[in-house]
Amino acid sequence: MQTLANFGYGGGPGPWILLFPVIWVLAVGGGIALLRRTVWRGRRGDPWRQPAAGNDSPIAVLGHRFASGEIDEDEYWRRLSVLNEEFGRKPGAA
Repeated sequence: MQTLANFGYGGGPGPWILLFPVIWVLAVGGGIALLRRTVWRGRRGDPWRQPAAGNDSPIAVLGHRFASGEIDEDEYWRRLSVLNEEFGRKPGAA
């Protein structure tokens, strides 16, 4: 603390020496942030990415076809009832 006590008298480096630890903390923190955004993200996947398997289910494909107008409402409900029997919820499941 003797160094800081001589501030303004030319006897020491002054309080600006406290700037060096701040620069090191920012450099290390920036490096960690950069690694988290690039390298480490590939291991656990992107949290905003939609799962591909959920969009490829037959019920989802049927819903997309109905929404785009490829099939009419009667055909949609007929096919949906068949798909629910095979891919939908099991009877008695909550």
